[in-house]
Amino acid sequence: MDLHGVLEKVKSLARRAGEYQLSHFRFLDHGSGDAKTEMEYVSHVDVESEHLLRDGLLQIIPEADFFGEETLQNRGTGYTWVVDPLDGTTNFLSGLDHWSISVALLHGDEILLSVILKPCNDETFCAIRNLGAYHNNQRMKPVPPLPLSQALIGTGFPYRSPDTSEAFFSCAREVLYASRGIRRTGSAALDLCYVAAGFLQGFFEVDLMPYDAAGALLFLRETGCGLSEFSGKPYSLFSSRSLVAGFPQTWETLQEICRRHYGDGF
Repeated sequence: MDLHGVLEKVKSLARRAGEYQLSHFRFLDHGSGDAKTEMEYVSHVDVESEHLLRDGLLQIIPEADFFGEETLQNRGTGYTWVVDPLDGTTNFLSGLDHWSISVALLHGDEILLSVILKPCNDETFCAIRNLGAYHNNQRMKPVPPLPLSQALIGTGFPYRSPDTSEAFFSCAREVLYASRGIRRTGSAALDLCYVAAGFLQGFFEVDLMPYDAAGALLFLRETGCGLSEFSGKPYSLFSSRSLVAGFPQTWETLQEICRRHYGDGF
């Protein structure tokens, strides 16, 4: 398979979806969207974006399965597209210009290529396994070791996981005063890309969905970032409940802090 050719088609398709999203951005009523679960929303823009992406991706590789956020969630042992059509729906519905489109191609459990696009400024991350990661067509450099005290950390509030709220806030308090600060932007896909690019230097969150993380995992691996569960076990896209990532040194220290607050079950 010509993965370079596939990557270019995926980038073009993501831009089409981004143009569609931008045509609706800040034209929807405040408070619009339907609640899928408590504090988790979906709009017709999410659903139509996924239809657009699914139809286009299955033309690129007709035999592939499709695992999306809003429609189909099929996964086999061959090729699978893992897609978040609009990561940051609450931002989008509120008029905040920070959301992304995330597409990853897997073969079994192996991520072959990824594209993540921020439509508002056409910021583009793309990668092919073992061939490096790129930000706006510039190859991303391997990340250097960095102590947590010099790192800016991304995270997400545990709205899906109220059972972890006490652990989260005690952990966040320790991380806040051990680092340069914490940011919660509302798009885990972009947060993880920003770690790989060096704009953030660490990240932790519980109960991310496969479509939240799949696209960005390849960028972390291609730039040499550390990645694991809070317990230190290897991160598994479809089964792990926690994810901690970052520059060497930052990642190790952040992982130990998370393990101490959440326990070995995470």
